[in-house]
Amino acid sequence: MDSLMKRIGIQLPIIQAPMAGTSTPAMAAAVSNAGALGSIAVGAVDATAARAMIGAVRSGTSAPFNVNVFCHAPAKAEAARARDWLAALGHVFARYGAEPPGDLREIYASFVADEAMLALFLETRPPVVSFHFGLPSGETIGRLKAAGIVLFASATNLSEAEAAARAGVDAIVAQGYEAGGHRGVFDPRAPDSQLGVMALTRLLAGRIALPVIAAGGIMDGAGIAAVLDLGAQAAQLGTAFVGCPESSADQAYRDALFGPGAAMTEMTALISGRPARCLPNRFTALKDTELKGVAAPDYPIAYDAGKALAAAARAKGEGGFGAQWAGQGAPLARALPAAELVRALRDEMLSALGHRPVMAT
Repeated sequence: MDSLMKRIGIQLPIIQAPMAGTSTPAMAAAVSNAGALGSIAVGAVDATAARAMIGAVRSGTSAPFNVNVFCHAPAKAEAARARDWLAALGHVFARYGAEPPGDLREIYASFVADEAMLALFLETRPPVVSFHFGLPSGETIGRLKAAGIVLFASATNLSEAEAAARAGVDAIVAQGYEAGGHRGVFDPRAPDSQLGVMALTRLLAGRIALPVIAAGGIMDGAGIAAVLDLGAQAAQLGTAFVGCPESSADQAYRDALFGPGAAMTEMTALISGRPARCLPNRFTALKDTELKGVAAPDYPIAYDAGKALAAAARAKGEGGFGAQWAGQGAPLARALPAAELVRALRDEMLSALGHRPVMAT
């Protein structure tokens, strides 16, 4: 098996996860300049905004970086479900002097149907493109590979990883149930085995003839060393970078990350319509009140309401309705500049490994 680090051209087996809402071009550039792989998420923007983000990363680094897209099945709009959801949220909006939206839209295009984003990638050729929530078509994968782009795909179980391997990706991101942000299941209606990162990494490393990148709850160099010992070729960390000054997390998010709630992350579909792990906040508490027993619209239609509510509350000084994504390792978060955090992770990893050679030369 080829070394993933050599293939990408990075020095360290450390990847900054592309968490939408917190990862920024400045963070990605800082991480890549420190020898790891920085990442940006463009699943929540259109191709014009993605072009600007890719340009911003390239203005800050000549090193490799990753661009992440969402590959979910396009949403099915159900008027009755959207109406019930908005009615249930009505009094919460009223508390902040606002009205809920009149209707809900599919606010993000899936990469599987976004020809403009594909054209952008073929033109700009980011070094790495990663897929979350599933896979694009075989034709799209072939075109990206022909352009010299290295492809990652998230998998939460063996069957998803096997599908990604058959499709022709270059590495599998083994997303454990501990991970912060959206659960990368291909089909959110199917049973979820909820495998943790240790079991999943070991399973995929033994069964899939591709490099495995472990993701979920990894916050320090000891965690990176542990998954390397389990057979991963790299570790992906997201929550570890939320507290960095380069992150776009707002102050309410940072306060929650470094507060007592960090020890009690929750998996919820209330905010966006798909399961995602986040810090407990005013939005997650609605599961026991206004949203109890109410079926959420499909992702990302539900997110249209979630974003509107977060904005209405924020305008009144309440930041607790935001999408404060975080994994189970959140209590270990550090508020370090991204490059300094990468250096700390490297030193901790080498110490845990007994200074075994893991850095690319």
